[in-house]
Amino acid sequence: MDFHFATAWERVAETVPERPALICDGVTRTWREFEDRASRFASVLDAHGIGAGSKVGLYLHNNNEYLEAQFGVFKVRGCPINVNYRYKAEELIYLLDNADAEAIVYQACYAMRIWEIRDQLPKVKLFIQLDDGTEGLLHGAVDYASAIRGAQPLPPCPRDPADIYMLYTGGTTGMPKGVMYPGGEFCAFLTAMGAAARELEPPTEVADLPALLSRIEAPPVSLPACPLMHGTGMWLGSMVPLMLGGTVVTTPRLGLDPDLLWGLVEQHGVSDLVIVGDAFARPLLGALDAAVEKGNPYDLSSLRQITSSGVMWSAEVKEGLLRHHDMVLADVIGSSEGGMGSSVTTRDARPSTAKFQLNEGVRVITDDGRLVAPGSGEIGKVATSGFVPLGYYKDPKKSAETFREVDGVRYSFPGDYATVEADGSITLLGRGSACINTAGEKVFPEEVEEAVKKHPGVEDCLVVGVPDARFGERVVAVAAPVAGADLSESQLIEHARDHLAGYKLPKNVLLVDAVRRAPNGKADYKWAKAHALEAFAPSASSGEH
Repeated sequence: MDFHFATAWERVAETVPERPALICDGVTRTWREFEDRASRFASVLDAHGIGAGSKVGLYLHNNNEYLEAQFGVFKVRGCPINVNYRYKAEELIYLLDNADAEAIVYQACYAMRIWEIRDQLPKVKLFIQLDDGTEGLLHGAVDYASAIRGAQPLPPCPRDPADIYMLYTGGTTGMPKGVMYPGGEFCAFLTAMGAAARELEPPTEVADLPALLSRIEAPPVSLPACPLMHGTGMWLGSMVPLMLGGTVVTTPRLGLDPDLLWGLVEQHGVSDLVIVGDAFARPLLGALDAAVEKGNPYDLSSLRQITSSGVMWSAEVKEGLLRHHDMVLADVIGSSEGGMGSSVTTRDARPSTAKFQLNEGVRVITDDGRLVAPGSGEIGKVATSGFVPLGYYKDPKKSAETFREVDGVRYSFPGDYATVEADGSITLLGRGSACINTAGEKVFPEEVEEAVKKHPGVEDCLVVGVPDARFGERVVAVAAPVAGADLSESQLIEHARDHLAGYKLPKNVLLVDAVRRAPNGKADYKWAKAHALEAFAPSASSGEH
């Protein structure tokens, strides 16, 4: 196998040079321009001694330059490192040091943060600043646009499919960890994923890519609504469509603006919208409803599919979206450590919440190493075989815990628990790290959250455990009402009683203006727990159990 991201995208650029590759804020880059600018960026890296095996941090918002810089890093056989733009000084120092980053590309708005920590980054020898109209160029840094203009394109070099590609986890269950993949295999995997979605045979080598592109009648126009710094936005929203010779539309605006996103769908004929669960889908649905009420509905005629990954996407919201447009809703269960299953919803197939069909090679395994029998009601960890990461960068202990053999098969255990239904599908329960142990029973927050969110007056909800003298932990819901809704604690608890066993019911509900989530839509359980502890100090609870 000779797959490599740089080589593959060079073949795409040769095949469809005038097709749009990147669109952001009114700037369109064709595949010819995408390849040329990435080659020039690669030349800048090469001139500073950054090449095979070098790590380059991408501390950027969603924009054309993020994908150009990543392509350029691949061209010199380097490894791009996704940097969370929400990180503060200490988190940045940890991440860049842990990754052994030798260069960093950053938005100008973060220049002062870079200035604050640059003396604590002895491994970084090149700072590249992307002008966004905020801060002036730091002394000693290189201006991105000027560097590209002044560089000659770097000719393609021989590349090794074994070059490592890494994606750093979000750090929601501890410090961020670099999940390592063999780059060539990962490139081929994403290509096959895109081909399979169009019922096409995937190529077995890069030379076959042009033939694949010729069979794609309507190349994807993808809009990753979530950040490129996370796997969902980068892999599903960008890399897969680029492997198919498609177009990636981005907006650098931070925060979720549903009307802006629907406007981009209309303006650019977006075919594939990538989101992260209800945190994105609910506001998007609200914007569609509001537009219809005003008599000015959005034109969704180009939209073929909405894909979500990472967090729960409820059946009620899926049904609401399908009222507006006949499309495919693909709910993917996976993590940086591996894909596990999917749930596909259309107008002809009713949606369900947290119920997924397993990918080939995925099993649910109990903590003592047994396969969970369908219909048994047992709980186990979801384990995926097949394309399993090599491990975590510089963390052999955690690697051995997450990537291990069972009965001679190597699996990835990202930490998600599930039950297996009689028909072989799984019901996802959530991460074991967030599991609440109350009076000897396990309660998974996602299940309780979904029950609370079924109330029409609830906009969002997170569930945490609070220390309790009687039960060890008691279940607490932190919920945000829909604007104008009049909710009470007792009302929500009684509503949840219709959907949950008694021991799973929230003992308390804390009503807040807004539930805080990370930019990728994932739950901020640390925030929720801190607020729950402040509101409901540990006590000798006497609630029904």
